[in-house]
Amino acid sequence: MGKLTAPIYPNTFTQPGHTYIKTVQVTRMKLDEIDKQILAMLEQDEDASNAAIAEKLGIAPEAVEERLDRLADTRTKILVVDDEPDTLIPLTRALEADNYAVIGAADGAEALEKVTAETPDLILLDLMLPKVNGYEVCMKLKEDPLTRHIPIIMLSAKGEIKDKVLGIEIGAEDYVTKPFDLLELKTRIRALLRRSAV
Repeated sequence: MGKLTAPIYPNTFTQPGHTYIKTVQVTRMKLDEIDKQILAMLEQDEDASNAAIAEKLGIAPEAVEERLDRLADTRTKILVVDDEPDTLIPLTRALEADNYAVIGAADGAEALEKVTAETPDLILLDLMLPKVNGYEVCMKLKEDPLTRHIPIIMLSAKGEIKDKVLGIEIGAEDYVTKPFDLLELKTRIRALLRRSAV
């Protein structure tokens, strides 16, 4: 499921007037400096409240809580990149129903930003996108040593063999033609995640 067996970091949850600590596993993700500082503070003092951590770091307690929630989510994370809400919304709901953490992006530039911020376990990438097209997004991700390991399934209405071959040649692990069968797509997702040992 994309979990590391170690280290284990604490997370906080609250009840009116109290902050409690529970232990969670951190998913494979890129931690920024603030995340690292929060985790270091909690390792030193597991009774530290969100407010105390926020005060030391000069950020809002809500920001600490949001970061801890993100770090505590051990579900497999899938980035769905599609500019058509008629595809993005139902696909997101279907994947969330299978207990995936789903992040959406409506264009190629947003997809690149979200990959950096979220480090997904798999990407479903439409080809026909505004700003940066799917082929370019795929090439950029596969050229970057930090993201080249992330499996990509291209989704496109372009069903010609040359389009599929190009997608695979630039680094996509799979190519699914729209309209797609949801059961088939979910099966391909599970197979790719198994192959990439997530």
